[in-house]
Amino acid sequence: MPKTDQIQQHQNDERPVPEAGSSAIKEQIIAALGKPADLLKVVARPLWERCYRVNVFVGPDATSCKVAHSYFLEADGNGKILSSSPVLARMY
Repeated sequence: MPKTDQIQQHQNDERPVPEAGSSAIKEQIIAALGKPADLLKVVARPLWERCYRVNVFVGPDATSCKVAHSYFLEADGNGKILSSSPVLARMY
């Protein structure tokens, strides 16, 4: 069993994502990619400082959705995308 201080240290390592930054990333993804007709949602998950995994979910409903696009990107503190892999390109 981990010691109490180790658990506390792990909890302190997790940083909440500023909602404004996450929203800005989602908006930029859709602006660059275009909006798919069957878009369900865009999820921007923080990996570590300034790095995110972004998935674009599409489908007629939540039970049959799929990840249409997935990006690993770096963003500044305000959510402005600095780099992306793969490169963002207009698809729709």
